[in-house]
Amino acid sequence: MSEKETKQAEAEVAAEAKETATAVAPHVSEAQKNPEKFLKEFDWHNYEEGIEQVADKKLEEFEKLVSENFVDTLDDEVVEGEVIHITDRDAIIDINAKSEGVISLNEFRYNPDLKVGDKVEVLIDVREDATGQLVLSHRKARVIKAWDRVNNAHDTGEIVNGFVKCRTKGGMIVDVFGIEAFLPGSQIDVKPIRDYDQYVNKTMEFKVVKINHEFKNIVVSHKALIEADIEEQKKEIIGQLEKGQVLEGIVKNITSYGVFIDLGGVDGLVHITDLSWSRINHPNEIVELDQKLNVVILDFDENKSRIQLGLKQLSKHPWEALGEDVKVGDKVKGKVVVIADYGAFVEVEEGVEGLVHVSEMSWSTHLRSAQDFVSVGDEIEAQILTLDREDRKMSLGIKQLTPDPWTDITKKYPVGSKHTGIVRNFTNFGVFVELEEGIDGLIYISDLSWTKKIKHPSEFCNVGDELEVVVLELDVEGRKLSLGHKQTTENPWDKYETEFALGTTHKAAITEMVDKGATIDFNEDITAFVPQRHLEKEDGSKLGKGEEAEFKIIEFNKEFKRVVASHTAVFREEEAKIVKQAVKKAEAQAAEAKPTLGDANDALQALKDKMDGKKK
Repeated sequence: MSEKETKQAEAEVAAEAKETATAVAPHVSEAQKNPEKFLKEFDWHNYEEGIEQVADKKLEEFEKLVSENFVDTLDDEVVEGEVIHITDRDAIIDINAKSEGVISLNEFRYNPDLKVGDKVEVLIDVREDATGQLVLSHRKARVIKAWDRVNNAHDTGEIVNGFVKCRTKGGMIVDVFGIEAFLPGSQIDVKPIRDYDQYVNKTMEFKVVKINHEFKNIVVSHKALIEADIEEQKKEIIGQLEKGQVLEGIVKNITSYGVFIDLGGVDGLVHITDLSWSRINHPNEIVELDQKLNVVILDFDENKSRIQLGLKQLSKHPWEALGEDVKVGDKVKGKVVVIADYGAFVEVEEGVEGLVHVSEMSWSTHLRSAQDFVSVGDEIEAQILTLDREDRKMSLGIKQLTPDPWTDITKKYPVGSKHTGIVRNFTNFGVFVELEEGIDGLIYISDLSWTKKIKHPSEFCNVGDELEVVVLELDVEGRKLSLGHKQTTENPWDKYETEFALGTTHKAAITEMVDKGATIDFNEDITAFVPQRHLEKEDGSKLGKGEEAEFKIIEFNKEFKRVVASHTAVFREEEAKIVKQAVKKAEAQAAEAKPTLGDANDALQALKDKMDGKKK
């Protein structure tokens, strides 16, 4: 608008104002009082657009109505709206805004029964789309509201409903207020759960026990809801517990050492030894999970938190039912239930066991392990050896069912008789040889060989070897046999006593040099010792290892098998013969020539010097 036009308009407004003032004489408007101010504040835009001016008071009333009837469309605020129309794809929602909102029906899949008039929570997703409508989100609104509800439930301990969607590792996935929460397997129930699938697609009550705001994780528990009730039941039950009281319970858990019984909120343990009077390998041989049982209270601690229960105590002890006609000497049949190194336990009646010591399994005096005779599960026959009803103990014997082999021992194994036995064991002083089951004899180390010097029996034979033996002594009362092996052959020393008599000469080589001399082997049986001074040769030197020479026997002890030989004695004997011959010759010459006494002495001295090894 030009300056001229502006001035003209101002003049026209002024003229209208004047006319108005003339028409309404009693009333004076603000424009009449202060025309300049009026012109300055006049809304020229509305005047040019032809918009009628609205009084300030009416504008205030209009703004008040808008604020009271229309919501503030903030993006982060959840509001409640009403479904006013449903199409094939969308739901039209009235939230009292300037325009209706639109929500895709996909967000209502959880609620297939949605209808016009339903109230729903929504969040403004987009203020206006191309058609001028608000785009709302029911899903986002549910999430925001759900987190508010979940946090409130966690803070207040409120019980919430959840829908078990599926199984997952370690537990279940639960829908709580439209948010997925984790239900650990340990929090499903107070008792262990074996079938998780039975809870899928079920709506249950839960307690929110943990929230991780950083990772948006929620943990719920169904177990927590029933623990409070159980605790009350537990206190009531514990307060009524007494030793000897019989209660009904349900098998809650089975372990290798016993069975846990649920007594109605209180758990008790039946140890494996209190399940049955008979021996069992595992409790599942007697009970099974969820089985109802009557049990007796055996003991509990001061707080009654540990309760010891018994099942077998509800029936009479088998020893009390053992017939009075059962006595020592009776033959009984039973099953081997346990084997130890010292023997085997045999169950002759249910809950009644007897011990067969390993020494009562065989007449053999050579003890072995019980596993060599019986195995677990074997059905055997035995004889009752001892019976103590008060202490509930019984000892049995198996060997008593066969004849004692020592009964006719003198006929089967008289002194001097020869037999073949099996080496069963070694000691430092000899070898135990078994002639038959139950008949063992001892061969002392000195009776193993006529010629060999044996330090330990293992140098001569091995366990399991067969040996020819001769019965040397027999002690029937002491049940002892003394045997000999070397006696099965002639003593070679009887022959060697003549062959290697004192003074005999034999040719051999030095086998080994020792501290005080040397050894030589005349044959495989006789090893002789040569003292150091008897190794001297005729020329004054000494024999060394491997040198062959003649040796003279200077000692032979048959009892101790000791032979001593000498090389020096061989040539000294020759010298002695020469001296004797010279003396005789000198005496003959002296008789003929009658030499002087001095000449005879000189001749004798010369011979003596020669024997002493001296040379002129």
